Amino acid sequence: MPAVETVRGPVDVTGLGRTFMHEHVFVLGTENVENYGAGDWWDEEEKAADAVAKLRELAGRGITTIADPTVWGLGRYIPRIERIAEQVPELNIIVATGIYTYHDIPFQFLHRGPGTMLDVGPDPMIADFTRDLTEGIAGTGVKAAFLKCAVDAPGLTPAVERILRAVAATHRETGAPVTVHTESSIHAGRTVVDILGEEGVDLTKVVVGHAGDSNDLDYLMELADTGAILGMDRFGLDIINPTERRVATIAALCERGYADRIVLSHDASCFIDWFGPDPATVPAMQPNWHYRHISDDVLPALRAAGVGDGQVDQMLVANPRRYFSR
Repeated sequence: MPAVETVRGPVDVTGLGRTFMHEHVFVLGTENVENYGAGDWWDEEEKAADAVAKLRELAGRGITTIADPTVWGLGRYIPRIERIAEQVPELNIIVATGIYTYHDIPFQFLHRGPGTMLDVGPDPMIADFTRDLTEGIAGTGVKAAFLKCAVDAPGLTPAVERILRAVAATHRETGAPVTVHTESSIHAGRTVVDILGEEGVDLTKVVVGHAGDSNDLDYLMELADTGAILGMDRFGLDIINPTERRVATIAALCERGYADRIVLSHDASCFIDWFGPDPATVPAMQPNWHYRHISDDVLPALRAAGVGDGQVDQMLVANPRRYFSR
């Protein structure tokens, strides 16, 4: 069987087990931490120990793998993740490459590539993404195993389109699967599958991230009918879509035969600095937005709604295994 790269090295896909397909360990602004965190709200050892405890708790619930789509724009720093992964050997952490932005391209690429000031050769993003996948990230030897980008409320800006097409080109070159953050209120998943399909991407290797923010069954079935996988992956973000509605939507899709195109997750993290430095802010704002919610609350609710154990295993085990098989 094929292997998938994890932070601790390659793992046979049959050994991934129950997998949450969209979880972050940390979401951080690197410059924020470096300039305003040290000595104030960022203690590296304290935050790492807290992450180890939370990830052990997750593994204690029978989850054996997480896919962490933290890329450029979300504060990816692999040496920190390596240290944490070594202390949680019962959990596989799969990392990604790509760029996360809703509107503008990073300045480091703005003037390089086709149609730019330095219009020489292919888009340099493709080479960077490919190196992360084939050689390793930033000299660590840890290889990314999937690609990540975003299409949010601003829609398909020129920068977002350029990144999406660079992701597609890297997929064609390497076969790496793709996860795209999408804004469901504008049905951004349609844009994603249209462009990736046009670019020759195998849509069965694409997760339409945050599809579960929508309860529009026609929209969701339309995406799934392309072969793409629905990321029902923001459980606990009740401010966007309450758990009971997310559960009802998944149950309806399973009843219609779509369990083989659904994956589950929270999009949670051990710490995120988007809401300020106080770690108590997120639990106070969204008390269910944590790694335990699916295991403790969502799976019982799905079973009560008529979703069978085989369908649960399909969403948590078989679909992630197929996604990461090359």
